[in-house]
Amino acid sequence: MSTGPVGVAVVGAGVISGEYLRTLGSFPDVRVLGVADLDTDRAAAAAREHGVPVAGDLDTVLALPEVEIVVNLTVPAAHAEVATAALRAGKHVYGEKPLATVPTAGEKLLSEAAERGLLVGNAPDTFLGAGIQSAVRAVRAGTIGTPVAASTALLSLGPESWHPDPAFFYQPGAGPLFDIGPYYLTALVALLGPVSRVTATAGKGRARRTTGSGPKAGETFPVDVPTHVGALLDFASGPAAHSVFSFDSSLRRIQFEVTGSEGTLAVPDPNTFRGPLRLLANGEDEWRELPVDGATAGRGLGVLEMARALRFGEPHRASGALGLHVLKVMAAITDAAEHRDVRDLGVPAPDGVAVTAPEPLPLGWDPSAPLLGAG
Repeated sequence: MSTGPVGVAVVGAGVISGEYLRTLGSFPDVRVLGVADLDTDRAAAAAREHGVPVAGDLDTVLALPEVEIVVNLTVPAAHAEVATAALRAGKHVYGEKPLATVPTAGEKLLSEAAERGLLVGNAPDTFLGAGIQSAVRAVRAGTIGTPVAASTALLSLGPESWHPDPAFFYQPGAGPLFDIGPYYLTALVALLGPVSRVTATAGKGRARRTTGSGPKAGETFPVDVPTHVGALLDFASGPAAHSVFSFDSSLRRIQFEVTGSEGTLAVPDPNTFRGPLRLLANGEDEWRELPVDGATAGRGLGVLEMARALRFGEPHRASGALGLHVLKVMAAITDAAEHRDVRDLGVPAPDGVAVTAPEPLPLGWDPSAPLLGAG
C-alpha cells in the first residue's frame, strides 16, 4: 500500500479552482502537483499563484506518475469525458457537481472505475463541513424526534451579475437545479437517506440573459434549461420534502428546515461549511442555537477525505455513488416536471443495493492533521 501524502492534479482553472487550490494547498495529507486547462496560459497563472510545480493541458498532468487523484473542475458538459480520461490513465477522480449531465453517463463512469479498481468522488463536499455534520448528528441523536418533513429553498436572480462567463449556468447540466440543487439534495440525503420518489414543476423566466461583469459584460446568451424548479421528494425512510430552486427571484432566500415529531431544526446554508444551527423544540417559543463542531476549511474537504480513505482502505463519504443518486434525483425531477407526473427512483433497489446516508465524520476530524506521514 502506498504511504505518504496523496498527489493530486486540478483540471479546470476557472473561478472555483482558486478556492480548491488554496484549500488543498493547506492540507498536509495532499500535495497539489499540477494544474491543467484548455487555456494553458490560465493554467500556468493559477499554478504560479498557488505554488504548483506543473501546468499545462490534461495530458500533461495525467502523465505525472505521482498524481493519484484528478480533481475535475471543468464545466458540467465535460465532467464525464475528463473523468473517463483520468480513469483510463489510472487515476482516481474527484469531480465537481454534477457527476455527469445524465445518469447513464454517470453509471458508465462508475462502472469503468469499478472495473479498474479506482475511486470516484463527487462534490459537493459542503455536507462534510461543521454545519451540516452537526445537523446530521443532531437528527441522529433524536434532537427533533422522528423526522417528518423538510422544506428547502434557494431563490435568487442567478449568477450572471457577478460571474464573468455565466452562459454555462444556463445550459444542460446546470441551471438552478443542477448547479445549486446538489448542495441541498446531498444535505437532505445525508440527513434523511435516499430519495425514493419525486414529482415537480418547472418554468423559465427569460429566454435570454445578460452577462453583468468582466470582459463579456453586456453580452447576451440563451437560456436552455428551466430557471425555476419546485419539487416534492419522498424519502425511503419515510419523510417528505418540498424544495424550490430558482434563478428568477429578486427576493433572495435561503431556507433549510427539517421538522420532526419533537421540534424543527433550522439547518445551515448547505452551500457553506459553517453554522448557525438552530432548534425550535415543541413547546418552546424561541429558537436556540446548537453547538456546531467540525471542519470549516472550504472546498476540497471531500478530496482530502477521499485521499485519506484511499490510504486507509476505507469507503469515502463524498462518493461517486452518492453523486450518482443525486444526479438521478435531479434527472427525475426534470422528467417529472416535463411530463407533469411522478417518478420512482427505485429505492430501495430490487437487488437490495442502494445508496445510504454517509456516516458522520468522527468528532475531532482535523484536515490540518498530518495523518499520512511523509511517505
